[in-house]
Amino acid sequence: MTDHEAQIREAFPELDGIDDEVLRDKVVEAWRLGLERGGWQDIFDIPYAWNIHEVTNVEHVRGVTRIAVDAAKQQRDFHGADPDMDVVRAACLLHDVGKCYEYVDHVDEEVLDGTDPEYATEEIPHSISGYALAHEVGCPLSVQRAIPHFIGEVPTRTLEAELVKSANSASSNAITQAAMGISLQEWVDQYSQTQ
Repeated sequence: MTDHEAQIREAFPELDGIDDEVLRDKVVEAWRLGLERGGWQDIFDIPYAWNIHEVTNVEHVRGVTRIAVDAAKQQRDFHGADPDMDVVRAACLLHDVGKCYEYVDHVDEEVLDGTDPEYATEEIPHSISGYALAHEVGCPLSVQRAIPHFIGEVPTRTLEAELVKSANSASSNAITQAAMGISLQEWVDQYSQTQ
């Protein structure tokens, strides 16, 4: 049996930056449920995108977390804002946990073991299924609200939610440029019709 908890804690050293131990454990639990239901044997097998496998979802999630934490520190130190750093870290670490469900059809079958079809599907966007996982494990509403990162998914955006969204954009732009030589918007324009 796969020890998903150990994989998660190894994959995301940024977990240690969450001061609230209960919240830290809820982030791990959401990932554990996602991996288990998706049937993933190894957290590092989840790709960044359905058609970009050169970068793992773990690398992207870590990048988003680091970018958002750096930006939050600048907001605090330079502008006097007061983002909740535990919320920022937890939401960043969970913003793409829904890919555990969404991307099972875009990898070789041998990396999966016992996918649960009730959960693992492309029908629900990963930011929404990630929100659902965070809700299911009891993450605070402030974390849940910061997970959906597409325009219009959550009508009232918090400072922490904006940090997640902008860090996701910055990381995604870097990945699509490095992997494909195009911007994120060009990737969306090019592939939204084929998906």
